[in-house]
Amino acid sequence: MKLFYTLALILIWNMSSTKYFAQANLPKAQKTSKVLIKHGHQRVDDYYWMNQRDNENVLSYIAEENNYCKKYFERLIPLENKLLDEFEKRIDPNQTSSPFTLNGKTYQIRNKEGEDYSYIYDLSGKKETIYFDENKRAKKLSFYDLGDWVPSPDNSMLALSEDCVGRRNYTIQFRLNETGKYLKDKIEETDGSLVWANDNKTVFYVKKDQNTLREFQVWRHVLGQPAKSDFLVYEEKDEKFSIDISKAMTKEYIQISAYSSLTSEIQIIKATHPTDKPRVFLARETGHLYSLDYHENGFYITTNKNAKNRKILFTKTIPLNLESCSLIQEVDENVLIENTLVFKNHIVVEERTNGLQKIKLIGINKPEIDYISFNEETYTLGFAFNDDYEGGVFNFKYNSFTVPSSIFKYHLNTKERELFHQTKLIDSNFKSENYDTKRVWAIANDGIKIPVSMVYKKGLDLSKAPILMYGYGSYGYTIPDVFSATRLSLIDRGFVFAIAHIRGGKYMGETWYEEGKFLKKKNTFTDFINAAEYLGKNGYCDPYKIYALGGSAGGLLMGAITNMAPYLWKAVISQVPFVDVVTTMLDESIPLTVGEYEEWGNPNDKEYYQYMLSYSPYDNLRKMEYPAIFITTGYHDSQVQYWEPLKYVAKIRELKTDENPLLFDCNMDAGHGGGSGRTAERKEIARIYSFILDLEGIEK
Repeated sequence: MKLFYTLALILIWNMSSTKYFAQANLPKAQKTSKVLIKHGHQRVDDYYWMNQRDNENVLSYIAEENNYCKKYFERLIPLENKLLDEFEKRIDPNQTSSPFTLNGKTYQIRNKEGEDYSYIYDLSGKKETIYFDENKRAKKLSFYDLGDWVPSPDNSMLALSEDCVGRRNYTIQFRLNETGKYLKDKIEETDGSLVWANDNKTVFYVKKDQNTLREFQVWRHVLGQPAKSDFLVYEEKDEKFSIDISKAMTKEYIQISAYSSLTSEIQIIKATHPTDKPRVFLARETGHLYSLDYHENGFYITTNKNAKNRKILFTKTIPLNLESCSLIQEVDENVLIENTLVFKNHIVVEERTNGLQKIKLIGINKPEIDYISFNEETYTLGFAFNDDYEGGVFNFKYNSFTVPSSIFKYHLNTKERELFHQTKLIDSNFKSENYDTKRVWAIANDGIKIPVSMVYKKGLDLSKAPILMYGYGSYGYTIPDVFSATRLSLIDRGFVFAIAHIRGGKYMGETWYEEGKFLKKKNTFTDFINAAEYLGKNGYCDPYKIYALGGSAGGLLMGAITNMAPYLWKAVISQVPFVDVVTTMLDESIPLTVGEYEEWGNPNDKEYYQYMLSYSPYDNLRKMEYPAIFITTGYHDSQVQYWEPLKYVAKIRELKTDENPLLFDCNMDAGHGGGSGRTAERKEIARIYSFILDLEGIEK
């Protein structure tokens, strides 16, 4: 009898330990009321003070939350370690990329067991050599990111950009390849991108505004000259616009692109004449987005002018207007043109129809058309790295929930394709055929069908299975249905994984994006909720075991669905979440704010202010029961400042009436993308999985 009593106590303790811990030693933030007034409307923000970076009280509260989170996960360390062990036994520690050609030389990126960062190998000589060692550069650094690396046209030098903090501010340096020595030239506070002119001594790069972090200037640097004497080539003064630079595959032109969410403008410079003034190709026109591909005979233009899903035009010279150009591919309301690439004899077009991608190949000199597509229910297909304009070979990549990343070579003249490289798992038990994928169409409140991609272990009783749903739904970005070796650890334990392709992305075309932004943004949130409800009601998962995951703008989604349907989620995981929408969008001093007006609207306009206020996660928190919540961020995040999730969790702690866990983890050495190196990345995934599995009572 005594033994039974003891076992019963242990069982009760195990069942309630999560809730007990959640209420013990809770972090508590100080409250200092800040009155915010706009359009005659008053808000009181008790945690506004948390935006004081490096303030002692801010750092103290972050430490308190971090320590609380650390203690919560202490009992889950065996499970985390088990997951990490699975990752290591499944993922080749010596994983390699597909070989690729750049400037006529062949390279390959490789990992080595025990090393966090990659090696770049040069395979062009009789004996392969290490071309660049990230591990050597990252030694003794708590964060390291290699931004861009570009050999000079004659391959004698390497230009590279590096971020050693996590704030996406990159320093550019130059290395002599023969000796390995670095030049004294050093260019700081760039966005990391760089382009060589054809003279092997001139480099173009992009500077960031150090307050807003907007890419706003293109500079020209000549090797051997001090950076302070660099020449300002172009400055974008409109704060809604950012800029980037690139070089044509023909190597003939350097391109400067100014762009916002709605409008673009391109300027070009002959790569053989780097000191020439940039020439505007087509002047900006509000609502007109276009891109260029260069051919020896002229220019191919992909444009949305009178073509919502885009069309392709051709012109021999810089045109006066689009009307003077010839039509190559007309617009199709059912086909979204996502990307184009022009070779000497072929145009390659990446299209999306009914959510699925295919690649169209068009002969330039003769009217032949061919397609590349796959028969799997859902997959991702797109361009791989291509740098050989005349070679006659096109590289493309294929990926799905059940098939690891695969690189194919397509021979443009013979139409033959061959599998060139595929990521392999070292786990001999893994077989793609042991898993099923499915695409279902949930019904939204307004009757629209929402595509949802799913993957799960074959033979699983879906109606009893927990599900992890991922969502994003902003900026027109379509979340790809790709393979994940780490995700198998959830699926093999009986989970379903799903991606809800909600409005705000472009899975179903340009209109799909427009229906999920500005004053229609709430469609993004209700689509995700409706998709979850549909899956639960129709036997695709256990309706009481739905987990939601999203990051950045997807973290905004997580915050909104938590407020709108808290009863629906067993747990919500938000990574670097954009949750303080109204306050952030009203503060133009915060990085990247003004450019966001074309995505969310400008709250200085009363209509947008009121609409944003109606869904902003932070502003809509209230006294109620919340699901279990796990929030992560990086202290050096340049996209979503650390204080947004910090004040968000403080306010939830104040208001929540439940005993569900609320955890906050701020990586003090990371930015928007989390910690650097593959060890840090895997630990972050293992922690999220252990959080979810623990709530399901799965200990192994």
